[in-house]
Amino acid sequence: MPSSSTNTLSHHLARNCAATPGSTAFTFVDYSRDIDGVVTELTWKALESRVRTAAVGLRQSGAAGERVAVVAPQGLDYVVGFLAAACAGAVAVPLFPPSLPGHEHKLAAVLQDAAPRFAFTTDGQRRSFAEFCAGRGTGAGCRVVTERELRQVAAQFPLPELPMPQAEDLAYLQYTSGSTRIPTGVEITHANVCANARQAMEAYDLHAGRNCTVGWLPLYHDMGLVLAVALPVVGHLPSVLMDPLAFVQQPVRWLRLLSRHAGALTAAPNFAYDYCVRRVPAEERGRLSLGSVTAMVNGSEPIKPGTLERFQEAFAGAGMMRTTMRPSYGLAEATVFVCASPAQEEPVVTCFDREELGRGRARVVEKSEQRQVAELVACGRPVDQEIVVVDPATCRPRPEGHVGEIWLRGPNVGGGYWGRPEHSDDVFRAVLQEGGTSGGWLRTGDLGVCHDKQLYVTGRLKDLVIIDGTNHYPHDIEETVGQAHPVIRAHHVAAFAVTSGDQEVLVVVAEHSRGADTGPELVEEVTRAVRAALATGHGVSVYDFVLAPPDTVPHTTSGKVARSACREQYLAGRWEAGALGQQRMLDA
Repeated sequence: MPSSSTNTLSHHLARNCAATPGSTAFTFVDYSRDIDGVVTELTWKALESRVRTAAVGLRQSGAAGERVAVVAPQGLDYVVGFLAAACAGAVAVPLFPPSLPGHEHKLAAVLQDAAPRFAFTTDGQRRSFAEFCAGRGTGAGCRVVTERELRQVAAQFPLPELPMPQAEDLAYLQYTSGSTRIPTGVEITHANVCANARQAMEAYDLHAGRNCTVGWLPLYHDMGLVLAVALPVVGHLPSVLMDPLAFVQQPVRWLRLLSRHAGALTAAPNFAYDYCVRRVPAEERGRLSLGSVTAMVNGSEPIKPGTLERFQEAFAGAGMMRTTMRPSYGLAEATVFVCASPAQEEPVVTCFDREELGRGRARVVEKSEQRQVAELVACGRPVDQEIVVVDPATCRPRPEGHVGEIWLRGPNVGGGYWGRPEHSDDVFRAVLQEGGTSGGWLRTGDLGVCHDKQLYVTGRLKDLVIIDGTNHYPHDIEETVGQAHPVIRAHHVAAFAVTSGDQEVLVVVAEHSRGADTGPELVEEVTRAVRAALATGHGVSVYDFVLAPPDTVPHTTSGKVARSACREQYLAGRWEAGALGQQRMLDA
């Protein structure tokens, strides 16, 4: 067990600087300045020097113990700002600048909730952030600082040895990317993040001197922050970064970086792998070399078996091996990483009887056209964590093969939600009723089942659609709807339940493709196709189907469909209900 003074990000950064001062620590490839990317690097010595100076500036400004929002753009400045706050004994709040389109409301809400005393940004973003705070009435009492200004403050004092934060000290608040209007910040200590980095190192078989990380995920996102910053610092691995927008514009850039940097660990949500299949042409695939990639983590949203197969088929010629794809499960409340498919094993896809799964039992069946099946991808086993599937009503363990809420316990589990002690007790300090009582469990809110010594995640407890006593998982419904008609946009479908009279009923909102002729005849055709697909594949009828304009189904900052927000907008009348829904509402 690491000591209290060594189990911190600051200790690991200092260790890396002492061990290999001249080796490259972080690399940022900036595609906004050149189509082929402009490479900027920081050695461990240069990184430690910048972090130390900024940390001294923060401490001398009174930031120790205070929240420091990091609102810099993706890049090396972000890395320096985050680590400086953590090493100064402050509490970093990883966020994003107001220039990120579509997320101004969340930025304002988090600033209101976290009430940071300082905000770290770049010279180029300083004015826009100040104007954003003034216009939104947020950030009162928050002092905006840049690295240049902190360097000037630090220059007035000798650079002493910084007081090392302790393992139990808060390192940062990780705000979840969920769809609720009220943001929640998970309290992550130095011990939590260091433990989670070591767990991931073991799960993905990573070693200093052999591996690196490559990523485009936003640094304000839990997976992006741990993969690209915390894990490289704790594991003494080089990290290669690019901007998420650069990936969206040309996803092949990500795959090129993986080809150039041997032994890479990378991660992305499921949709990103499908996006690569659609957007990377055959001639580009022929120039890639993915055989040296150590692991490609697929997580953060439901993992689709078809995606695994399509990506493997598309990039097998570039050296992609089936064992490289690592389906994984995690959440911000556990820092990020929980479990992953076993190393050197191909992903496991299991067919379960869909009707039985809806009743809470996982019965393995053969796939056939006559049977309604749910294909689930195994997410492996946890590392240095306890996991149990629990009946959420009785808080008693469920036997293997039965669906329940996933509960966790381990050194990586956060301390609670910032400023919400009662909610924290309910979620982070649950008591398992088994042979007496066992406390200190995290209730994830996710549903899953253990089968053949692996965890399968079936959905979110709060998103579960219960129709006529049978459970239906919204991501399964959304997948079926996305394939029901070519005019429907994949990954832009939301399924949720509403109350009609005394019954729960199913509503589906799906975006149509850009430029589609959405006259009454097409709407009727698509509606019929959707209703038929759900009746055949899920045995469920649709109360209302809405064919919505592009970019109107809300998503979280991590790209997931925000079902709760979509439901609220539907009930508020954002979209005109379909003809059947309108009539039923009048009748209700």
